[in-house]
Amino acid sequence: MLIVGSGLAGAATAMRLLRFARDPLEVILLERRSDYRCAGVAYHRDGNPWGHVFNIQAGRMSAFREDVHDFIRWANSEADRGDWPAPWAGMTFAEEGPAPRRIFQDYLVDRLAEARREACPGVVLVEADGEAVDLEVRPTGVDVTVRHFSPDGAGKGSGGGQDRETTVLFADRVILATGLELREPPFAAEVLDHESFVRNPYSAAGVRKLTTLPPGATVAIVGSVLSAYDSAGLLLRQGHTGRIHLVSRTGTVFRTYPAGHEHEVVRLPCPKTLLEPYAHREEFLARVRSEWEAACSTVLREHPGIHPTVVAERVAKAWEPHLPKAIELIPSAELRGLLDEFGTAIAAFRVGAVEYTMEIIERAMHPADGTVRLVVGKVAGIKPTESGRLAVSVDARNGTRSIEADLVISNFSRESDYARVGRPLWRNLLRRGTAVPHERTGRGLEVDERGALLGPGGEAAGPVFAVGVLREGDEMVRNGRTGAFTFNLAAIKNHSIAVAAHVIGRLEPSDDVLAESLAKYYARSSNIKEVDRAEFEEAVTLEVRRLATRTRSERELIDSRLDSCIRAVAEPPGLSVDASRRDRLMRVVVNRAAVERLTDISVTPKELRRQLGIANS
Repeated sequence: MLIVGSGLAGAATAMRLLRFARDPLEVILLERRSDYRCAGVAYHRDGNPWGHVFNIQAGRMSAFREDVHDFIRWANSEADRGDWPAPWAGMTFAEEGPAPRRIFQDYLVDRLAEARREACPGVVLVEADGEAVDLEVRPTGVDVTVRHFSPDGAGKGSGGGQDRETTVLFADRVILATGLELREPPFAAEVLDHESFVRNPYSAAGVRKLTTLPPGATVAIVGSVLSAYDSAGLLLRQGHTGRIHLVSRTGTVFRTYPAGHEHEVVRLPCPKTLLEPYAHREEFLARVRSEWEAACSTVLREHPGIHPTVVAERVAKAWEPHLPKAIELIPSAELRGLLDEFGTAIAAFRVGAVEYTMEIIERAMHPADGTVRLVVGKVAGIKPTESGRLAVSVDARNGTRSIEADLVISNFSRESDYARVGRPLWRNLLRRGTAVPHERTGRGLEVDERGALLGPGGEAAGPVFAVGVLREGDEMVRNGRTGAFTFNLAAIKNHSIAVAAHVIGRLEPSDDVLAESLAKYYARSSNIKEVDRAEFEEAVTLEVRRLATRTRSERELIDSRLDSCIRAVAEPPGLSVDASRRDRLMRVVVNRAAVERLTDISVTPKELRRQLGIANS
């Protein structure tokens, strides 16, 4: 297995492969930037000062959906706090409280090392440096062209290993986990290299410019989403007194999670008018607004314990099962336009931010004496001035205004249309037809229900799979996910489970068509006698526990019980195969059922643990 990208998505998938594999397997975890290993842009230490905290509560940051408190346990009892500053060094982290983003890299490093130690004999992990620039699908696998390949980091500045210009690696399966791509800001073409312009505030250079800025300087931050709050918060916490302009096209301001907030799933009826034929944008938006207001009123009335601040989040989550059918009725061009126009608003409805981040911003936005000002309008351009400052031209409702600033920060803007991504890997994959931009949304790539890349005709492009942000558009149209939940930690947890289980299953000898038929047979309760159903359910429960177990010794005990249980499951009528093939097929069917339960997004992780019978594990 070759995983391209070792940020959060790549590391999480590698952990699952190491846990799930029962037969010898080599997992190569390839990363082009060593500082991004087990971190990516969101969590790497150089781009995340101690004041950058998770947007959501620390209790929702476990890398494992079936072990919801794992990150909190690690932070409180396992983390090395030797170089942590106050107040974090002495903090006891709470489920509903904040935690600094930079420590997540240490957490993922520790958990990946544990998965490596606890893997079955012959299951090995190779952490390699290098940049994948091309994939060529062969009849038996994939040839991957890698620049500056260095196994186990032997070439990290040392000149060792196989650090030559290009190396071609062969892989049976490739999993793409390349993370966020940086968008070229068209309004800043003239100032990209200007010393007063920060294109990426999550880079070491970007952080350095913010932390060395004179306290009285004037700052303009393009955008008002949560990454803009990170930059503003960093300045304010170091005592910045100059004016900070948050320039937002929509004027959207995010919500603060109430104290003691816990994630919860509310059941609401289907918003039926959204399933009516699409006429035009104004008519559709009127239906959305009416259904939205009615749903919010229902939550406020029937769930008085839910804080009004998070009602929007509850409604957005409750609508997920119904959105795929509603989206089907919207023409592609209209869907793309709606997402472009309302993407920020949708993101703000779907997720808030912890008080640690928001309280300092809200205080600084006080109209009387605050230093932060929200400027509603679209940035038309940024030009250098004779004084060395930058002039930001903003098209607002009441005309064009100019903001002259000592520093302009381009709120981290990701490129979601892979037809516009400039990296060689994506140019080559699109040229070959191995990858196709998502047609309906223009976000991410076309994939099937298991995350395999699809070619121009909708056929599988080969044994190449995607996890994370690459599946953004598919998550919208297939699962009704919205906002950051199309690609954030919650989605990555499920992708890592499903892709790892599927690719390992495909390496083991089985008849996939026959396994699919068996899976459908066992999915219908009416087909099966009560005693057979009980045996099948016991097998699925054991497989869930095997997939969720961290130690090899415990997995081996469960595995032996599972083998006995599978042999006891009655053979479906008409299945005429030898015993060993039948057991392999049943393994596949049981595994698929277990994965489906582990990745059920209709419940919270805590509810999932109760459903799976592992709440007290």
